[in-house]
Amino acid sequence: MAEDNEARVERQAPVEDGDRELGAGEVRPAEPFGPEAGIPVRDRPRAAHSSEELELIRRHALLAAATASGLKGEDIRIIDMHELVTYTDYLVVCSGRSTRQTRRIAEEVTLKLKKELGLVPAHTEGAGDGEWVLVDYLDFIVHVFTPEAREFYRLDVLWKEAPALIIE
Repeated sequence: MAEDNEARVERQAPVEDGDRELGAGEVRPAEPFGPEAGIPVRDRPRAAHSSEELELIRRHALLAAATASGLKGEDIRIIDMHELVTYTDYLVVCSGRSTRQTRRIAEEVTLKLKKELGLVPAHTEGAGDGEWVLVDYLDFIVHVFTPEAREFYRLDVLWKEAPALIIE
């Protein structure tokens, strides 16, 4: 049996890809990943934020939620993720009635946070079609959905164990 495994390993020749050969079992990503693909690089896992830092991030997320509310965003929630995941501390989730409204909410959140706090998102995704617009500030992420997209992705259900603040 051990001889069969050794024989299999010997038959797996390295695959040449780009400037270097890939060894057996190595896979080269099909598409670029990281800064060259427009995806922010995160230094994770990261140290936990202090309670003061978490409160500041929470206030930033509250401003994003209030901005969405001011543009008639619906079913707005701030989900506290800091004890569940390492990639962010809060999710701001809301719905707009149309793709036009979702894009407008995301745009206004971006403008308001830049103007009032000097915050610029690390990455924005989905603004083209507007079904689900994601604005990533790293410490908190704003998700603006159409009702159909929100029902399909169900982030509220996925993270139901996380504490959530409902914005009226």
